[in-house]
Amino acid sequence: MNIRDHIINNFKGDDYAELERAIDESIKEQDEVTLPGMGVFFELIWQGADRSLKDNMLEVIKKKIAESTKGTA
Repeated sequence: MNIRDHIINNFKGDDYAELERAIDESIKEQDEVTLPGMGVFFELIWQGADRSLKDNMLEVIKKKIAESTKGTA
């Protein structure tokens, strides 16, 4: 079993609240151990997204990167 399958199987059957809690906790903890799981979640979203949603996500990512790098250049 690869890491993607393991992560997906870990969350099978979870409801919306459980998924949201897992995402929020991963972000709050800022633990790099959770990054692969977040990457799998993003991969699933990306694969299921239409062009409009992808453009929206890219816009948010670009904006947040710009905000996080202000003053570091």
